[in-house]
Amino acid sequence: MVHLFDLVYVLTQKEIKVRYKNSVLGYFWSVMHPLAFALMFYLAFKVFMKVQVEDYPLFLITGLFPWQWFSNSVSSSLFVLIDNASLIKKLNFPRELIPLSSVINHSFHFLLSLPIILLFMYIYDKSPAWWLPVGVVCLFLPQFFINYGISLAVSSLHLFFRDLDRLVSILITLLFYLTPVVYSESMVPDNYSFILYLNPVAGLLINWRRLFLGQPLDVSFLLLSFFYAFVIFLSGYALFKKLSWRFAEVL
Repeated sequence: MVHLFDLVYVLTQKEIKVRYKNSVLGYFWSVMHPLAFALMFYLAFKVFMKVQVEDYPLFLITGLFPWQWFSNSVSSSLFVLIDNASLIKKLNFPRELIPLSSVINHSFHFLLSLPIILLFMYIYDKSPAWWLPVGVVCLFLPQFFINYGISLAVSSLHLFFRDLDRLVSILITLLFYLTPVVYSESMVPDNYSFILYLNPVAGLLINWRRLFLGQPLDVSFLLLSFFYAFVIFLSGYALFKKLSWRFAEVL
């Protein structure tokens, strides 16, 4: 068991080194990306379209950082097996550790972004609740397994359908606008509110925002997030294991 932890550590370290190879600003690129999008959406929706949302920059930040964690985890998983083809062909080890290391990498960067969110909370005079660490754990766990489950499915399927990356890119874009990242869930018409419950990411984003704005978590969305995490992880893992015996053959 210890050697598996060592392997995950080495693979994750490799992911981080590759990500920041020849990069001057390093980690700050991970922070600047959602901040740049927050500025763009602020100009588009608050300045030009006059969206009536209080403390809109903070509102955007609390949604964009968790969304980036999800989006980056899924997008990077597309090529993670291909990039590690030599390891898969030469070594005998649980292949699911490769997507796991990628998800851990992006999870680590999400946790490092939390001080930025706390800084914006301070700027907008929002005091973190005493139960903030507990809330972070309650939301981190289901999102981690949702990210991991989808990454397992996407990484394995991409070996057999090499144009899957284009489809995934389109689906992530569509999902972004179906998720209350740049708008509030209260702005969704009642006859379309069912979309929030069918979207496995929506409940997480809603609760992340409520957590950082000092509001109580929505229990129904929290329970739904754990349900989606359970189903998506088991489905992704089952699909990955079913296809894994052919990985070396198609790489």
